[in-house]
Amino acid sequence: MSKAAKRPPRPGVSAARIGEMLRVDHAGEYGAVAIYKGQQAVFGLSKKTRAIAAQLSHMEAEEQAHLDAFDDLLVARGVRPTAMTPIWNVAGYGLGVVTALMGEKAAHACTEAVENVIEQHYGAQVEELKDSEPELSATFAQFREDELAHRDLAVQGGAKEAAGYPVLSAVITAGCRAAIKITEKI
Repeated sequence: MSKAAKRPPRPGVSAARIGEMLRVDHAGEYGAVAIYKGQQAVFGLSKKTRAIAAQLSHMEAEEQAHLDAFDDLLVARGVRPTAMTPIWNVAGYGLGVVTALMGEKAAHACTEAVENVIEQHYGAQVEELKDSEPELSATFAQFREDELAHRDLAVQGGAKEAAGYPVLSAVITAGCRAAIKITEKI
C-alpha cells in the first residue's frame, strides 16, 4: 500500500464518507464473489454448462482481486467491514444458485443487473473523489471498467432474453440498491 493511500482525505471528502464508500464497495465485491461461486456450483455439475462455469470463474477471479484490494484499503484507512457480511454471503450465494438453476440467460441477467448498479455506484464515487482522492478515484475507475466488461459479457450471453427478464432485473436491481444503503451504515 502506498503512502498516499494511508494519508487522511484532502478537504472536501470526509473520512466518514470514504469509510462508507470502502465498506460498501468491499461488501459489493464480497457479494459478487459469492454470486459467482453459487452460479459455478450449479453450472460446474454438467459438461453442457462447463463453458459458462469457466467464464464465471474468470469473472470471480477479477472480483476476488477487487475484494483483496478493498481488504487492504479497509486496513490502511482504519475502516471496519460491514456487520452484514454473513448475510451478504448467504444472499449472494443463494442468488447465484437460484439464477443458475433458472438457466444461463437468467445467470447473465443477474450479472447484468448487478453490474449496472455497481457501474453507476463506482461512477458516482469516481466523480466525488476525483479532486480530493485521485489515487482512490483511479482505483474505483479501473474496477468500474472491469464491471462494465462483465456486464457486456452478460448482455452478449443473452441476459435480456432471460425468462421474466424485466421482473428479474428489477428485483435484483432493487436488492442491490437496498444492500448499498444498508451497508453504508451497518
